[in-house]
Amino acid sequence: MSLEKLAVMLQKVDLVPQAATQPTNKSDLIASLLAKQQQAELTFFIERQSTPELGVYLDTLAELDAQKLWVRIPPARQNEVLWEVSEARRQAIAGDRQPHFSGSKINLYELVEGKVRQVHITDRKVLEGTKPVWVDLVNASPSERAFIGAHFGVELADPVEATELEVTARFYVEENDNIHLHSNFLHDKSQGSRSVPVAFILHGGVLFSLRNEELPVFRLQQRRTLTQPGYITDSIDLLLDLYGADVECSADSLENIYAKLGQVGHHVLSENISDQEAGEILADIAEEEDQNGHIRSNIMDTQRALNFLMRGRLLKPDQVTEANQILRNIESLNSHTAFLFDKINFLMDATIGFININQNKRINQLTVFSVVFMPINILAGMGGMSEFSMMTEGIPWPLSYTAFAIVSGLIGAGTYVLLKVLERKRLKRMKARAP
Repeated sequence: MSLEKLAVMLQKVDLVPQAATQPTNKSDLIASLLAKQQQAELTFFIERQSTPELGVYLDTLAELDAQKLWVRIPPARQNEVLWEVSEARRQAIAGDRQPHFSGSKINLYELVEGKVRQVHITDRKVLEGTKPVWVDLVNASPSERAFIGAHFGVELADPVEATELEVTARFYVEENDNIHLHSNFLHDKSQGSRSVPVAFILHGGVLFSLRNEELPVFRLQQRRTLTQPGYITDSIDLLLDLYGADVECSADSLENIYAKLGQVGHHVLSENISDQEAGEILADIAEEEDQNGHIRSNIMDTQRALNFLMRGRLLKPDQVTEANQILRNIESLNSHTAFLFDKINFLMDATIGFININQNKRINQLTVFSVVFMPINILAGMGGMSEFSMMTEGIPWPLSYTAFAIVSGLIGAGTYVLLKVLERKRLKRMKARAP
C-alpha cells in the first residue's frame, strides 16, 4: 500500500469518534458504518504487515500520521516495532519509551585488565561505550538481532536457518574477514535428547553466538570466564573453550550412558524377564542409543569446525596446541561411542532373545495342551457317533457316559505324564553331553 493511501485511511479512521455517537438520521448512520469499515481495514492492514514494514511506514509517514498509526498497533507488537524506527521518530511517537529485549537473554562480556565483566543488555543505552569480546544472544527476535548487528556492523542470521545449511557451507570466511561457524550442541538429557543449533560469527575481534535455547556448555563457559582471571585473551580463545566444553559435556553424557547400560545389562543377564519388562528395557536401550547418536554427531561437528579453523590458519600457535588436544579428546570419545553402539546392539539382541524364549515357552505349552487333548478329542468324536450308542446298548447311558468321561480323563493324564517323562529324559541326555 502506498503512503498516500495509508494517510487517507488514517484520516478516515479519525471520523470514527465523531460518527460513533448515537446517529440522529440516516446519513449519520451511513457515516458511522463507513468509518467503522475503515477502522477494520486499517486493523487488518496492520496485522498483515511484518515488523520491519511497519517500522518503514512509521519512519516515512508524516509525524502526525505516524502517531495515528502507532496508537493503533497492538501493544504486544509495539516493542518489536520500536526496534525498527529511528531514534528521532521513536521519541516523536513513543516519547521516552525505549525498546527492550523482551523474552530474550542477551549478555555482553568485556575483557578488562585480564578479567571478564558481564553486562546484561536490557535496552539500547546499555550498549553505548562497550567494547565486548563476546556477545551471547539467546532467543533474540529478528528485530533485536538486526539492532545488535547494526550496532556492531555485522549481519546476525537466525541460528536455526544458518545451521540447516549443507555441512560444507556451515564454515566459511566472508570477503570482509568475518568468520562464520554453524554447529550443533548437545541439549540437557533431562529436557530431552536433541541437538540445538548455534551460530558463531567472529567479527572485529568479537565473538557473536546466537542460539534459541539455554545450553549447559554455555553456562559452564560463562562460569569459568567470570571466575578465572586470565582464562581467555581473545574471542578465538572463547570459541575454542566453548568447543572444548562441549566435548567435556559429551564425555559426561557418555559416562551416564555407560552407567545406564550397566544397569540394563545386569537386569537382562541376571534373571528371566517378562515381555513387559523386555519392552521397558528395549525403550531404555533405544533412548540411550539415540543419546549416543547425538553425541557422536555433535563431536563430529566440533571436529569439522576445529579442522576448518586450523586449515584456515586462523589460530595462534598456543591455540593450535589447544585445538589439537580437543581433537585428541574427540578421537577418544569416538572409540567410546563405537563401543557403546556394539554394547547397545548386544543388549538389544539379548533382550529380543528373551522375548523369543518366552514365545517358545508359550508355543510349547500350547503344543503339549493339544497333544494331551488329541486322544480325548478322538474319543469324544467317537462318543458323539451313533456307533457309541450301539456299542453301549443295554448299558444305562449315565453309567456309559460317566465311564467314557473317566477313561478320557485317564488317557489325557497318561499322555501328559508320558510327555513329562520324555522331557526329563531329553534334559538328562543334554546335561550328560554337556562338557
